[in-house]
Amino acid sequence: MTPGYGVAIGWRPEIAGYVAELPGLRFTEVVAESVHPREPLPDGLRTLVERGVRVVPHGVKLSLGGAEPVDDARAAHLAECAAALRSPLVSEHIAFVRAGGVEAGHLLPVPRTREAVHAVVANVRRTRTALGGVPLALEPIAALFDWPDPELTEGQFLTEILDRTGCGLLLDIANLYANARNRSWSAVELLDELPLERIAYVHVAGGAEHDGFYHDTHTHATPPDVLDLVKELCARTTPPALMLERDGHYPPAAELTRELDAIAAAAGWAPITGSLA
Repeated sequence: MTPGYGVAIGWRPEIAGYVAELPGLRFTEVVAESVHPREPLPDGLRTLVERGVRVVPHGVKLSLGGAEPVDDARAAHLAECAAALRSPLVSEHIAFVRAGGVEAGHLLPVPRTREAVHAVVANVRRTRTALGGVPLALEPIAALFDWPDPELTEGQFLTEILDRTGCGLLLDIANLYANARNRSWSAVELLDELPLERIAYVHVAGGAEHDGFYHDTHTHATPPDVLDLVKELCARTTPPALMLERDGHYPPAAELTRELDAIAAAAGWAPITGSLA
């Protein structure tokens, strides 16, 4: 089997020129909250859309895991982004970010309880109504703590949500690595708990250890252990795309190219960088 879109990198204004020059790029992602669909798209992003590169809006502020209903305006914004970008799907996190009008400023974990499952499912259904027929993929987050008294394992929690909503899985392999490392779990065993047949695409990213915890920073190069998990994943299934996330401290183009090529090599896929240095 061959991947649908291959290796990719997330579109960010700071590296827009580099992304535009990738000869084999067929897929990318943009933070939905940075897009203003009623205004002209940034030139670099518009060029990719016109080239036929599939662009996915990736939401970070819906708060699908909150007890309160999702904000209809935020859900409508996701739908407008998908229309403006001609997107094949949109994605968001299984997390909560606000309560009672107070913003946490972070993606926070949801208790692995059946009550929390019901809340997530209700919010996802509300969001899917706003999206119309555009598919939605859900991303489990990296978390530094667990809520007490879980009723479900990580795999059971996620599988029940996906089964009840019909959503795809945005698997962040770096989040999986961070969660396993910080909670003394086996990353491979956790991988085998997940419904890999539901994968819509995969995030790959770097991180760093600080004060005894591994942080999924998106500002460091992808470590060898995460590349090893990419190998484990691709030995089990062929995801449509493996996308590098980078959100700051952007290295020189040559370093980004080496990182993209390393991800392709780990997956056993063809590189997308062509003759870029």
